[in-house]
Amino acid sequence: MDFNNGGREAILRMLEAYGVSTRKALCERLGISTSTMSTRWMRDVFPADWIIKCSIETGVPVEWLSFGTGSPKPPQKSLGIQSANENVLADLFSVPRKKIKDGKLLDSNFYLLDKALVPDSLRKPIVIMDSDQLYLADQHFHEVTDGKWVVEIEGKVSIRELTRIPVGRVKVGAPNPCHSFECFISELNPIARCHFYLLVNLN
Repeated sequence: MDFNNGGREAILRMLEAYGVSTRKALCERLGISTSTMSTRWMRDVFPADWIIKCSIETGVPVEWLSFGTGSPKPPQKSLGIQSANENVLADLFSVPRKKIKDGKLLDSNFYLLDKALVPDSLRKPIVIMDSDQLYLADQHFHEVTDGKWVVEIEGKVSIRELTRIPVGRVKVGAPNPCHSFECFISELNPIARCHFYLLVNLN
């Protein structure tokens, strides 16, 4: 089994599994951007996170989605009978993970999280890794509100504390208060609002 490539073939099989004909339509089903799809298609990156999501939502076996082996049809089962593994998978969903490195936001695989741990209020959740800290953030928002944000400033991505101030401006916090500043909201590119810490070290 080669997990270093084979991404294009897997994507084509996911098109079939979802019953769509274009990669753009597949992006909508997977909840990803067309640029992310284009990058993985060009690099032939094996899309393990998408395959798991597709298998959970369509019932198509992971083995067929991954390598084209076996049957694309879900195995037949008696009505009302479901395996323990299927029950567990039904309660999980994949959340994309990205990491901040040298001011860039890079793809970094995914996490499988229990649906019960993620509030319904998070419409488009994402896990952000910044150094050793993990944040559960939401890419869906209508406006910038007070709180911790993943934000792009002059082409550099970082996590900053934002505070709204009159009129149409925001105070951008920094670990060193001397580096805090104020600017217009329009001068920032907010990416996601951080809501929770993950795997906090208590020591």
